[in-house]
Amino acid sequence: MEADDSVHGTSLSLLTDLYQLTMSQGYLAAGRGEDRAVFHLFFRKLPFGGGFAIAAGMEPALEWLKAARFDESDVAYLASLRAADGSALFAPVFLERLRGFRFGIDVDMVAEGTAVFPHEPLVRVEGPLWHCQLAETALLTIINFQTLIATKAARMVHAAAGDPVIEFGLRRAQGIDGGLSATRAAFVGGVAATSNVLAGKLLGVPVRGTHAHSWVMAFEDELESFRAYAKAMPNNCLLLVDTFDTLRGVRNAVIVGGELEAAGHRLLGIRLDSGDLAYLSIEARKILDAAGLNDASIVASNDLDERTILSLKHQGAKIDTWGVGTRLVTGGDQSALGGVYKLAAIRTNEREAWRSTIKLSDHVAKVSIPGRLDIGRCWRDGRMVGDAIVRADEALAGGSTIVDADDPTREKRLEGDRFEMLLEPRLRGGEVVGQGPARLIEARQRAIAQRAALHPGVLRFDSPHQYPAGIEQSLAAERLEMVRAARQRAALGAQA
Repeated sequence: MEADDSVHGTSLSLLTDLYQLTMSQGYLAAGRGEDRAVFHLFFRKLPFGGGFAIAAGMEPALEWLKAARFDESDVAYLASLRAADGSALFAPVFLERLRGFRFGIDVDMVAEGTAVFPHEPLVRVEGPLWHCQLAETALLTIINFQTLIATKAARMVHAAAGDPVIEFGLRRAQGIDGGLSATRAAFVGGVAATSNVLAGKLLGVPVRGTHAHSWVMAFEDELESFRAYAKAMPNNCLLLVDTFDTLRGVRNAVIVGGELEAAGHRLLGIRLDSGDLAYLSIEARKILDAAGLNDASIVASNDLDERTILSLKHQGAKIDTWGVGTRLVTGGDQSALGGVYKLAAIRTNEREAWRSTIKLSDHVAKVSIPGRLDIGRCWRDGRMVGDAIVRADEALAGGSTIVDADDPTREKRLEGDRFEMLLEPRLRGGEVVGQGPARLIEARQRAIAQRAALHPGVLRFDSPHQYPAGIEQSLAAERLEMVRAARQRAALGAQA
């Protein structure tokens, strides 16, 4: 059948890897499709060499799960696929199951904006094995990307130290969905506004913007262009001053600022988009202040990231607002989070006890944690002091000893004055339960509060302090015993 390149507005149920569908067909054919399974979504390494991550993408992931339907065009496409011998890849009985498919799974998630750490289950999915399998790819693509971008945004906001950060990255984003998802995640991470107007409409993110160099270049001279812009936008006039000569542009902006004031308006400020931003912002501030435009802000852009912002701060730059684009919406120095989705427990029916499962690897960090899991967070004096990965329904009480997931010789005792379990019920049997953020602003506020509750050393960009997050001691012992037993079985099998 012919490919349809009209992606947007169509069914998204085939937003999955082919092997999710072939495995699902295989589970059903083997009589295992309705076995109860537990999967966890987690990452093994913090992004950007940092000390924390900010969870994001949970609400869009839930929306995908709730809306997933295989329409007739989806089924027809799958029916057209062929196996290596030319026969139909998918059996008619499996395709018929897809026609009436609805996710019948239970999903527990950390709340968006929560600070999270390696190996912690950000999402726990429980239900029929083939349903859980079909959820994998979409959950990963949505949550991996948005968690990456929310974390990058949080780092930039931290570097700005209270100055507003505005996301300007749409034109450099990876396509339409990449742009919208990046804007959403950046707002969760703490940015104040975006230039992305569609995100403003759909998500309620505040929108901000100035004008481009093309505006100035369209006129005979810069001063004429500034006057024309001030006339068109007298109540929202912020001028881009570096088209030809930055400091001359600032002086032209001062002239227009005086004319605006005479007409009962105020110049909002200027934007610097090239050159030595530290030097130019300091000199621009002198010019603006000398003209009585003390309240005119200086906005800076031009390939900024958290390290550049921090450096400019250390140089004494007089920048009030930071416009960040490419290095935020693309992840900058890290292209992906690397989150994974692993089977952790299985049973044939609800009357049977769970059988924990484990994935082995020569790399300790890649050995999965068995069983149905949750995260217990320990607080003391209003600060987050450590997390324990625990068996689900085993709440922390009075403290916990944790074992480093990557180094079983390292242990730490967690004690505090408050404990909370982080996974919250969001779907039961495919139906929504619990309350996600009523507004995106709530996830943003949570991320800001969580960042403030971390030890300052965890927030460092270079050699950050390692936040204590590990496996509860008895669970770590069970994991180690399962590893030993599995390797013994493998050795016996090799001898046979």
